[in-house]
Amino acid sequence: MNKFWLALIGLVLSYGVSAANYAEGTEFIKIEKAVQNAPRVVEFFSFYCPHCYQFESIYHVSQTVAKNLPKDIKMERYHVDFLGPLGAELTKAWTVAMVLKVEDKVSPLLFERIQKTESINTPPDIKGVFIKAGVKSEQYDAALNSFVVKSLVLKQQQAVEEFQLRRVPAIFVNGKYMIRNNGITIEDVNNYAKAYSDVVNFLISK
Repeated sequence: MNKFWLALIGLVLSYGVSAANYAEGTEFIKIEKAVQNAPRVVEFFSFYCPHCYQFESIYHVSQTVAKNLPKDIKMERYHVDFLGPLGAELTKAWTVAMVLKVEDKVSPLLFERIQKTESINTPPDIKGVFIKAGVKSEQYDAALNSFVVKSLVLKQQQAVEEFQLRRVPAIFVNGKYMIRNNGITIEDVNNYAKAYSDVVNFLISK
């Protein structure tokens, strides 16, 4: 059991509860002002955030939530600018990954090189990760400077403002519910991702 991670998210280790017992203020909160036209499920994260690194790479919450969603719903993942010296550049790079559909290849590499080896210090370092993931240099440059990437970057930045986001990782459902990362009740820490996913699916239909 990773005590460091438990300290960060404050997991509640207890007997599991049924969906009927999910309660506002425990597993989730209802935000004061609902965000119109938001994705049904959206996660905000940063490659500079150690919580986000463990959220994805150790406990696989992001992957589990996405995999267990109803077939007609896709989870969007938005990067935030407000952490780290290259926060804005990483948002652009993440958007390139979205457009080129290489998120699964790029995300682990970016997390590892920022969280573990601390080897990303310049925009060319970021580009190098894409090249290692199999993206050609000219393909990366073309996407980075494309209208669609610029539009999606703006969309992510606007969403951060609309949700009045101050910390990550954060997952919102239906534009009005936020999962409380430290409110998920579990018996075994290894079941955290599945329990988290169950709360998301409960809120989708709420």
